Amino acid sequence: MADILKRTTLMVRDAEKAAQWYSHVFGMTRWMDTPFTLSGTQLAAGKKGDKTRLIILKCEDDLIGMIGLLEWLDPKQDAPEELPRQIAFGAPIFVIASDDAAAAVERARALGSHIHCEPHEWEVTGADGKKKNMIGCSFWDLDGYFFEVNQLVKVHD
Repeated sequence: MADILKRTTLMVRDAEKAAQWYSHVFGMTRWMDTPFTLSGTQLAAGKKGDKTRLIILKCEDDLIGMIGLLEWLDPKQDAPEELPRQIAFGAPIFVIASDDAAAAVERARALGSHIHCEPHEWEVTGADGKKKNMIGCSFWDLDGYFFEVNQLVKVHD
């Protein structure tokens, strides 16, 4: 079997609040929710003995495209006071395919997300060479992770 990217885990201030955001904005469902103690070996964060909580959320697939939400319970980790309003080098850009980009941005706004770009129409040439009309928008989640949300409107032959 070839390697696959199955999950991205994000460090969050409050795993429960973050999980509610992802459920409400993107319709993700809880796949796993567990406390665990760090071994001090594999993860390049925290130290041996730190108590954490990991919530894993999924969309439609049980293997790929999941989001992990990792909260330090004891000791609490310092989180930045100011959340980013610009994507920094090394920061992920999450791209979401949506059936309704405008509704996704409104759900994010209602929960306090900073909106970078309101829904707008745009066109792209896909990997197959066909032009696609899209509606796109972008915003940050409550912990400063950036999301580009795109809705396919039409594929040109």
